[in-house]
Amino acid sequence: MISLSVRTLTRLLGLTALLALAAPLQAADGPGRNAVASAHPVATKAGLQIMADGGNAFDAAVAVAATLAVVEPYSSGIGGGGFFLLRQPANSEQPYRFIDARETAPGRAGRDLYRDASGKVQRDPAINGPLAAGIPGIPAALVHLATHYGRLPLAQSLAPAIDAAENGFTSSEHYRTLVGYRLEAMQRDAETTRLFLRNNQAPEVGTLITQPELAETLRAIASEGRDGFYRGPVAERLLSGVQAAGGVWQQQDLDNYRVIERSPIRFVSGGYQVISAPLPSAGGIALAGILQALPALPASPNRSIAQTHQLVELMRRVYRDRAMLLGDNDFVPVPVAELTSKAYAVAMARDIDPERATRSSELGPLRDFHEGTNTTHFSLIDADGNAVAATLSINLPFGAAFTPPGTGVLLNNEMDDFAADPSGSNAYGLAGSEANAIAPGKRPLSSMTPTMLENDRQLALLGTPGGSRIITMVLLGALEAMHGEPVERWVSRPRFHHQYLPDYIQVEDAAFTEQQRQALEAMGHRIEPVGRDYGNMHAVSWDKATNRVSAASDPRGIGAASVQAQAAPVPSE
Repeated sequence: MISLSVRTLTRLLGLTALLALAAPLQAADGPGRNAVASAHPVATKAGLQIMADGGNAFDAAVAVAATLAVVEPYSSGIGGGGFFLLRQPANSEQPYRFIDARETAPGRAGRDLYRDASGKVQRDPAINGPLAAGIPGIPAALVHLATHYGRLPLAQSLAPAIDAAENGFTSSEHYRTLVGYRLEAMQRDAETTRLFLRNNQAPEVGTLITQPELAETLRAIASEGRDGFYRGPVAERLLSGVQAAGGVWQQQDLDNYRVIERSPIRFVSGGYQVISAPLPSAGGIALAGILQALPALPASPNRSIAQTHQLVELMRRVYRDRAMLLGDNDFVPVPVAELTSKAYAVAMARDIDPERATRSSELGPLRDFHEGTNTTHFSLIDADGNAVAATLSINLPFGAAFTPPGTGVLLNNEMDDFAADPSGSNAYGLAGSEANAIAPGKRPLSSMTPTMLENDRQLALLGTPGGSRIITMVLLGALEAMHGEPVERWVSRPRFHHQYLPDYIQVEDAAFTEQQRQALEAMGHRIEPVGRDYGNMHAVSWDKATNRVSAASDPRGIGAASVQAQAAPVPSE
């Protein structure tokens, strides 16, 4: 464990980096274009339409997030949570803001929530059914964005989502695949079965999926704002459904839920300001460690064996820190300033052997923890340069596979992102600790990492779903951006990942050639193919020099990216 005093850190941090971070963003003309990249064409269309109708990027974010909640029930929803990273170029004092809409643990939840009479943690109630669900944050976030940042009435921004819920969307092969992962759990709940299955099985491709109850819930939010979800008839139906099925939600949990505006993680790397997610996301801290450590290692070309080795060794170390130190810092002390400092990163780099892989067991005690892969991300920018990078989740595919009757709200299973057993592991094999133990009102640690890179030449927005692999996917995409690659390369780059435990490199089939694999194995790395593509990145780039906006959606998914040719006029008051 590296331990440095604040005084020592201050001396070691470069003056240039300090000045760059302290300097306010210079207000600049916007790109004169609107662009959206999201995981579903219907959601991308909704965001562009809202901006064409006079809304700004934040109105569009409401529309995209709400529409994704309808058409991607396997990845996100108003029964889940997420993070929104905002850019406001007109606000030179505070141009970047971070909206934390992560779920919270119910008041009756505690560290022994999933232990049986013998003291053993039971996995099933942590991932299936209402006991797995944290208090949702997305409804509050939509209201917050519209109220504090948007131009349009909430009802107008929610209209595309309401239309999609009422009139339906068609199921895809991707939908069928994800149902396959969660079919048995979905079959346990009559309401989830009715809404998302057909004849108790995955629906055929092209099946129309309508959600009239969800449309009514969205209408309640549109007309009543926060009270449309957290109080009144919708809240009553949520609570009665959860409690009847063995959950522990109370009205006080809904009343107490608040989104939190936090300061994003900011640091300098590769000539860019990097703006990323703070706790309860581990993403920004991990990126700060890796990207600030790389310059302290021998220079190596992008995508080279030497660089891959360096990245894997840094991934190993930041994921160990994640396992041992990180949690909701509203509840537990976390040395964020130390972990994000250049001094800490440089010290970490000095610990790396340029010729040999470190065994994770050599770094300290082994502990292991889970995190869901079925998440979604979108990136968008408006003509004025306002921008949003948002990552949203319900955790595993179709969340907890539980829908309180009469609401249409498919609940998350984000409680599994806590370390239910601090000496054990979660559904994604991630290591955990006491810092991420369950406590009432606490937010589980996350890997969701919406990120922006900015300098006087470019603004880059990116993020992805992918559970524990999110951080490393964002890292690889960010490196492509820093090396001047087009946005299509950011989202399509072959991926590899190391998370401290299990102690091997996880790779897509196309990530390494046989020669590269042999070279890495000769250094002591273990390599395990994941057998298929992973991730679903969506990114936007604004080249300020040419005023060109480009957007791309991951070819691994079914998303869509589009740029509007002209800025839309703002309607008069």
